[in-house]
Amino acid sequence: MFTITQIKEAHNKVKSGADFPKYIQEIKALGVTAFETWVIDSHTVYFGVNNFQTASAPMYEALEIATSSNKEQFKNYLKIHQQGQTDYQTFCNHCAETGIEKWYVNLNEMKCIYYDKAGNSILVENIPQ
Repeated sequence: MFTITQIKEAHNKVKSGADFPKYIQEIKALGVTAFETWVIDSHTVYFGVNNFQTASAPMYEALEIATSSNKEQFKNYLKIHQQGQTDYQTFCNHCAETGIEKWYVNLNEMKCIYYDKAGNSILVENIPQ
């Protein structure tokens, strides 16, 4: 099975959202089938086969997540992040500002779903391959 150290090594290669598809392919090759990242502190739970799971430690001090979501502003922030114009911390700050509590990535379906604090799906994206 995979380790948090292996995932961190793959994540360290990510400089912006433009690098996300390569990161996804690398961790998928490690055996990750899905992961859930919580914006509050960027701790992530990684899932593998046979109910395997492991979690990373928080990456930063807790952010305050807006209680209402702003889908259009979030989509704008996501677009500039994917174009490589913002770093990961800035993207997480933008998620918090626009009410995104977490995202869930299914590596079998190659989809990323962003959720608000009420558990509503705000945006579903196909991950480029």
